[in-house]
Amino acid sequence: MPQIGLFEMRRLEMLSNTIFGVAMTLLAYDLPKASSFTHAPDWHDVLRVYAQPVIALTISFVVAGLFWFSHHRRLAVAPEGGRGVVFLNLFFLLSIIILPVTNGLYGSYWLDGVVAVIYGIHLTMIASLNALLWVLALRGRSDPQLLVTALFPVCVFVIGIGAAVVAPSVAHFIWCLAFFAPLAGWVAGRHAG
Repeated sequence: MPQIGLFEMRRLEMLSNTIFGVAMTLLAYDLPKASSFTHAPDWHDVLRVYAQPVIALTISFVVAGLFWFSHHRRLAVAPEGGRGVVFLNLFFLLSIIILPVTNGLYGSYWLDGVVAVIYGIHLTMIASLNALLWVLALRGRSDPQLLVTALFPVCVFVIGIGAAVVAPSVAHFIWCLAFFAPLAGWVAGRHAG
């Protein structure tokens, strides 16, 4: 029997699909336009203009996609939630809405240490909110695979922030390691079982 006052998370799922879809589409908004070339570009010109913005877009798109997938899995695991969990989910979705802003900044100024740190802090904030929501969804249940899958990106992004402080050009290589979160969770699940 459902408890009174709990929010059905399926309602949040519809909102989150829209938010993720719009945010993931807006990631491409800051890509340079063809009019930025004064002449017909050669390969070097195209790479110089597009390489880093496309790398930033790819990282942000995959990050958003992985968190969209995680968000939907979490909503299936905990189909109802209290007011605090709903508001925490809304903060999580707000962190996704802001992703096109930090992605555009990082795509343009990726070698700047301050910008790389800001982008890393944003990725860490998204991952931390996601991990906290997983901890709340799994309250009273032991599932090392899901917990490690949720916590692994937080650790990777924190390490990436450290790299961004010292060597901003290396940070995106470290952030890409977060894509191995499902593998880390699978390994944790095998060792626990």
